[in-house]
Amino acid sequence: PMLAPGRYPQWRSRFLRYVDTRPNGEDLRKCILSGPYKPKTILVYAIEVTDDSPAVPEHTTVETPTNMSPKNKAHFLAEKEAIHLILTGIGDEIYSTVDACQTAQEMWEQ
Repeated sequence: PMLAPGRYPQWRSRFLRYVDTRPNGEDLRKCILSGPYKPKTILVYAIEVTDDSPAVPEHTTVETPTNMSPKNKAHFLAEKEAIHLILTGIGDEIYSTVDACQTAQEMWEQ
């Protein structure tokens, strides 16, 4: 593994220290070390008919950034930034290998 402990220990340490200085450092660190936020299926309760809108039956839907809690949304949105930070911080000799990964966590463990 390219970024495995022992291969780039100083870089990994500096990188995590940098991540911790970012306003969303906790969410970035969570993406890198634990993986991206995976949207959940949520229950949408029934809404009765009103003068202005039709009834909406009870149903399930997958979370989107518009209906996530602020904490989950921050974790979800941090993934793209975490990937960007890793890709801009690594050397050319391992870029192609790391860029093939799908998540920041995969990149970190690569």
